Amino acid sequence: MNSLFLMKPQSVCMARAESKDAILQRLGQAFADAFSLDAAQVVEHLEEREKLGSTGFGRGVAIPHARMPNLKRPIAALLKLERPVSFDAADGLPVDLVFGLLSPANSGAAHLHALAAISRLVRDESVHDALDNAPDAEALYCVLTNVTDRDAA
Repeated sequence: MNSLFLMKPQSVCMARAESKDAILQRLGQAFADAFSLDAAQVVEHLEEREKLGSTGFGRGVAIPHARMPNLKRPIAALLKLERPVSFDAADGLPVDLVFGLLSPANSGAAHLHALAAISRLVRDESVHDALDNAPDAEALYCVLTNVTDRDAA
């Protein structure tokens, strides 16, 4: 998997959400389930970052991210939503792919490099299409694993 951030099969989920707040709650739960974090604390950090401006990336993708204490390295989660949800994205389009990224509180460059890696992933047309067409969480994780393994080679 990508050396810039850690992602586990449990951090990749199909999800239902009706609002931006519900997406952040679901993302907090995904991080809690996969990485044994406190979901409420994760949501609090993501909401704080979101107040600075939407992390709606465009093309149906959002990348909510934050820095948190007590993390050893950047970690990521992915939600594929059943239906697109408004996220105040730059292009005005609703999102259905939501990558979450959490990094250690003192990780300046590492956080930015991990964010850039996720951004490159979702800008790649073939990856974006494969994620859009993935029928379940296992298929999503396989797409991500294959892409990051390919890019590492």
